[in-house]
Amino acid sequence: MLTSNGVVIATENKHKSILYDEHSVHKVEMITKHIGMIYSGMGPDYRLLVKQARKMAQQYYLVYQEPIPTVQLVQRIAAVMQEYTQSGGVRPFGVSLLICGWDTDRPYLFQCDPSGAYFAWKATAMGKNYINGKTFLEKR
Repeated sequence: MLTSNGVVIATENKHKSILYDEHSVHKVEMITKHIGMIYSGMGPDYRLLVKQARKMAQQYYLVYQEPIPTVQLVQRIAAVMQEYTQSGGVRPFGVSLLICGWDTDRPYLFQCDPSGAYFAWKATAMGKNYINGKTFLEKR
């Protein structure tokens, strides 16, 4: 959810077994100091996309000597996700992403689907009970 001075994201950290070490599962990751990412779906796919997003952000910084804008990072991640839907020998990513960031003077919140489509939101929900979440947010 976007606010006037930031972005609020929340996640349910539900474990399938009591044997999980709750400190080893990270659903929210920092990509840069001003961009964060959260997911719904397959954890290994998410970790791969986080790694690629961090590389993209570092490459941008090395070239331009400034942090990557949130919109550009979202476009680049979406392009990778879209490429996997059409390339032979690989499967599409089984993950939806919420990417939030702060650029210049305002916050951003984007949702990126496995197809590579991305949308800007003021507030959204994703995952198992996303319909109930969106209904709740629309009433607010």
